Amino acid sequence: MPNKLPINLHDLLHQRTVEGERIEYKTGWNPDPVLRTICAFANDIENLGGGYIVIGQDCDANGQPVFPPTGLPDTQLDRIQQELLAFCNRLQPPYFPALSVELVEGRNLIVLWAPGGQNRPYKAPASVTARHKTWHYYIRRYASTIEAKGEVEQELLGLTAKVPFDDRFQQSAKMADLSQPLMQDFLDQVGSELAAGAHALSVESLGRQMNVVGGASESPLLKNVGLLFFNERPERFFPATQIDVLWFPEGAGGDRFVEKTFEGPLGRMTREALDYIQRNYLHETVIKHPQRAEAERFWNFPYAAVEEALVNAVYHRSYEEREPIEVRISHEELVVLSFPGPDRSIRLADLQAGRAVSRRYRNRRIGEFLKELDLAEGRATGIPKILKVMMTNGSPAPVFESDEERTAFVIRLPIHARSPVVSGEVTGEVTGEVTGEVTGEVEKLLLALNGEMPRTGLQLALGLRHEDNFRKLYLLPALEAKMVEMTLPAVPRSSKQRYRLTALGRQRRSEIEGRR
Repeated sequence: MPNKLPINLHDLLHQRTVEGERIEYKTGWNPDPVLRTICAFANDIENLGGGYIVIGQDCDANGQPVFPPTGLPDTQLDRIQQELLAFCNRLQPPYFPALSVELVEGRNLIVLWAPGGQNRPYKAPASVTARHKTWHYYIRRYASTIEAKGEVEQELLGLTAKVPFDDRFQQSAKMADLSQPLMQDFLDQVGSELAAGAHALSVESLGRQMNVVGGASESPLLKNVGLLFFNERPERFFPATQIDVLWFPEGAGGDRFVEKTFEGPLGRMTREALDYIQRNYLHETVIKHPQRAEAERFWNFPYAAVEEALVNAVYHRSYEEREPIEVRISHEELVVLSFPGPDRSIRLADLQAGRAVSRRYRNRRIGEFLKELDLAEGRATGIPKILKVMMTNGSPAPVFESDEERTAFVIRLPIHARSPVVSGEVTGEVTGEVTGEVTGEVEKLLLALNGEMPRTGLQLALGLRHEDNFRKLYLLPALEAKMVEMTLPAVPRSSKQRYRLTALGRQRRSEIEGRR
């Protein structure tokens, strides 16, 4: 039976539209180019996590998928799957991608998920039907599958048995160390079609479909990435898997500081740390000018820059080193510190200028899961985005630091020069010309909130699909403005958590309704 994909196929086709290093479209079934691309994804020379091949999906000259797709006739599906099984056995060593038959706009598609292999390098025959076969190494370069030759071939051969740490097996772990509820929650968040039937699968079967379990059926092995995302206490296997947020009210050299530590599954830990920083230490200043209608707005530290810096640390830190990620906040700057530093192929001058582009990723699978959770984009976009967001906010330029030994990586986000001083330690009180204005998104939330409602109910009422977007733009600003409150403030992540309007929120809602 074909597997369901542990991704959202709609997102794969409609959001990540253009052909690239991780996705290729094929109008029809042609075994030779398909097998070569499977081989290239399995070799995963850039450690991007492999990729996807969509058979039956045509695209235009720019690589954009065309809808409705051409599709595959029902009569061909079984034959294609049988041939794929036989042809993949001819790879050296054999390699078999996950296969799923999907229905898109009434047309059949075969989707192949080919993650980076454990036994690279892989070879594929130039022609699988030729009587006398010649085998070659293939890799992905941008949107193309090419033969690895010369220095590129030597580079690929140098990766023999060098599987990234997050994709390796954890010999000391047992199947009971994987949490099925955490896997189910992940599939729900990313909108995977696998989510509907996941509860009926065993932990091992579900783990194999999500590529966090491997090995022989009689002796299954868990991958490190599975324990990092789907175990309640990954620090048991990877000490110092945590984020420490430190607030220095007297400056970094002062005697006093407030520390809060976040642990747990990587996705949840990252979100909780970001939520905490946003609630307590990020503040918008609104200055009204009598000469013009528009108010001037800026943040002490723009959230998007903080998010990129922290997610970059979670993505690229080494989970073999016993050093936590640190976020150090003072009146002057917000600093994100992680270990080790960037790859030695990146020149320090380029790093400090914000031009660093890595062609080799330390944690290919962690990046894959963070991208599905909309926490990371990949493709070395983090540093350019930080630069752009800080400039748009009117903040001083960020600073990127490492040393010659690349022992650590530091991202410094200077505070906006005109931002009022943060006077609270955990309350996050601010002084300055900050108005009580709320955004249009918060106003929509106030109008949608009736009685006590769960987060999912509020999202449904607002017609919002992505939790991350809802939290950033609607829920957290409403909580910060004291317009909305939790029914269980002591346990913010409780499954029984509900939200209701405060007296201030009810007053503002009446004002909004009065304007209509």
